[in-house]
Amino acid sequence: MKFFKEFRKEEVLVLCYRIFLAFVFYQIARLLFWFFNKDLIKVDSVSDYLNLAFHGIAFDLTAILYVNVLFIFLSLIPIVINTKSGYQKFLFWLYFVTNGIAYGMNFGDFIYYKFSQTRLTSAAFEVAKHETNILKVFTASTQEHPFVVLWFVVLMIVWVFLYKRFKIEYRKPVKLIPYFVLSILTLCISAVLIVGGIRGDFKHSTRPINLVDANRFVKTPLQGNIVLNSTFSFFRTLGTNNFREVQFVDQKFIDDNIYPYKTYEREVQGKPNVVIFIVESFGREYSGAFNKDKNIKDYVSYTPFIDSLANESLIFPNTFANGRQSIHGMSSILAGIPSLTDAFTSSPYSNQKIQSIVSVCNDMGYDTSFYHGAPNGSMGFLGFGNILGYKHYYGKNEYNNDKDFDGMWAIWDEPFLQYFAKNVGKTQPFMATVFTASSHHPFKIPEKYIGKFKKGKVEMHEPMEYTDYSIKKYFETAKKQPWFKNTIFVFTGDHPNQIYYPEYEKAMNRFAVPLIFYSPNPVYNLKGVNNELAQQIDIYPTLADLIGYNKKVRSWGRSLLSEKKYPYLIVNSDGTSEQFIIGNYIYRFDGKNITGIYDKNDLGFENNLNDKLKTPETEKGKQIAKAWYQDYMNRVINRKLN
Repeated sequence: MKFFKEFRKEEVLVLCYRIFLAFVFYQIARLLFWFFNKDLIKVDSVSDYLNLAFHGIAFDLTAILYVNVLFIFLSLIPIVINTKSGYQKFLFWLYFVTNGIAYGMNFGDFIYYKFSQTRLTSAAFEVAKHETNILKVFTASTQEHPFVVLWFVVLMIVWVFLYKRFKIEYRKPVKLIPYFVLSILTLCISAVLIVGGIRGDFKHSTRPINLVDANRFVKTPLQGNIVLNSTFSFFRTLGTNNFREVQFVDQKFIDDNIYPYKTYEREVQGKPNVVIFIVESFGREYSGAFNKDKNIKDYVSYTPFIDSLANESLIFPNTFANGRQSIHGMSSILAGIPSLTDAFTSSPYSNQKIQSIVSVCNDMGYDTSFYHGAPNGSMGFLGFGNILGYKHYYGKNEYNNDKDFDGMWAIWDEPFLQYFAKNVGKTQPFMATVFTASSHHPFKIPEKYIGKFKKGKVEMHEPMEYTDYSIKKYFETAKKQPWFKNTIFVFTGDHPNQIYYPEYEKAMNRFAVPLIFYSPNPVYNLKGVNNELAQQIDIYPTLADLIGYNKKVRSWGRSLLSEKKYPYLIVNSDGTSEQFIIGNYIYRFDGKNITGIYDKNDLGFENNLNDKLKTPETEKGKQIAKAWYQDYMNRVINRKLN
């Protein structure tokens, strides 16, 4: 037994204690995450929360092992000096630098989950790499939410205190051979446990746990974000590419039910100009014109001009976004390409020839341009705009007047929209897209307008009303331009933002955006209210139809104005699962299986009928969802988007 006296029992026990501390603090972060977002993620009782937290341990384990694998290795390797104070100080700093950074990811989500509606993923890199103001954004965020920073600092201090409660006493090994043998054996056992812990299972045949696995333990899909932690979701999505060809149905089923190509035969005299407004963070919740029949108690609108414009327009009060971020909105609206669990625009397949409203207009001799008041290249708009084929790009560089810069993101909406109104139309017909910027974090408005607009119930309301005012001033200028009367205007949002009313806390309504078609030319008959379901990817084929493009249109969307009624479905993704509205039901799909079926009015996903309902409609609905997904993957991967 003398052989085992060289077993480093004290070091192993202290190592286990240090790793255990990480579990404790991850649970505290989970509780704080829910506390800051409890209005968005409903939990019925303490026992329900504890159940979610318990299942979150597996995801915490993976995250903690990702972060601490080097610390564990260096704690166990037999190098004789392990117990010396200098080496232990080195381990201390390694432990808290790595764990502090990883732990801080969770605190960022306390705030930004309200905007992203998903835990942090590596897609954040795709957003950040196009921005030059990340430090400003971080500084502004910490100033606006000091309690989040305070919680982080306090918890890290407590963590350091608890870490130091148990110290390893210096001990020099007497017999080196047993010391090395037992240490190597401990390392080997630890390696096996680490691999299993990172995978989430020791079964060789089972894939490592992923974000979708969090939904196995929840009553509603939104609760999966409590089960997860931000460190796990970030590391698990690093270097991932979920674009894979699948084979669920034959091509005939796709042709008969999905219709990836559509044709329209509208005869149009002349060529109308087209102006597309993609309004930053314009959720349907903010506009009274889209909430007249929603029966929302004490409802207040923050878009008085848009509401008045809607009375003269064709509007769709049941429209959904097809993505979660601004760049997703751009691909959905202009090219009819939604973003699923992994965004198309940040995939290896985004740089390909794509048929879009831009290419269609180019084919028909239009002058095409894109306007965004941020520094050129921000949000990835310039790069994707070049892929789509815009002939001109106008950003902060072309505006060339920094006195109108908001100091964070872009030129204020009012002056930039004036620039937009006066700069387009020099060549006709034209198709111009403008992406506004001011209705966005940090939710500021120009100083000269402070006190002019309603503060509202959430920070988003005031800047939304400022943007609405900016659009009003735009129209005052645009009406004086010679191109105005022969122009079709489209208004929608890229994605919603902060939520106030419970109706829009529902999971599917997190994608609720407005959709307006307006033209002062009565020949286009763009008047009325259409309550059928619509989505961003319908905009491109609708415009192609309106301007008289009679060739094939490659789009999963459809013209909302054609008498030719193609079958359709609504699609988007919450970042872990794809969501389809088909017929009378909503289907959730994880890339392999249908995991949820809900009545189409159950927008909060409260009653999963997947195990209770099996009818011809739902069985075909499952096949249609899979067929659509198969066609999407095939076209994206094999570059068939033209």
